[in-house]
Amino acid sequence: MGLVMGGIMSHTGDMQYCITVFVAGLGGFTGDQIYFYIGRFNKGLIQRKLHGQRRKFAIAHLLLKKYGWPIIFVQRYMYGLRTVIPMSIGITKYSARKFAFINLISAWVWATITITPAYIYGEEILSLLAYAKEHWYFALPIAGSFAYGVYAYFQKLERRLLQRRNDRISAIATQKLSDPQEL
Repeated sequence: MGLVMGGIMSHTGDMQYCITVFVAGLGGFTGDQIYFYIGRFNKGLIQRKLHGQRRKFAIAHLLLKKYGWPIIFVQRYMYGLRTVIPMSIGITKYSARKFAFINLISAWVWATITITPAYIYGEEILSLLAYAKEHWYFALPIAGSFAYGVYAYFQKLERRLLQRRNDRISAIATQKLSDPQEL
């Protein structure tokens, strides 16, 4: 939300576009670096305090093993894993220097992708907000429905990913049991 506001303020001339993108990228970079180093130096604390997030840490670890460095680039857009992935990577022996470089580039790309549409469509967004303020009784249910739709979509996506993983594990286990060479 802050990046969208930065894009709108850049559109109205209250902020400079390039500085907005630069500072927003540094902010995202700094936050992920903090999460990375929390994982690097506080593995035991994470395991105790975030015990309920074990499944997300397992997913993050599997994604890192499967996709490697691109997961660092994409993690900014992954609902529910935004903070878990940097901590999970920090727990592993992944290079801190490599993570920082990829994270910095990713943060600036993320800031650019998020701020630019708000900068380009600033006038339309401001008109829409003025209309929503005037007709709040329409805007409130629409905004709530949209938020619920996004939430439901990501919950379904997470369940589907977990189901695929469980299906693969079951298939491997069945194959091992039915393979006569293993017995």
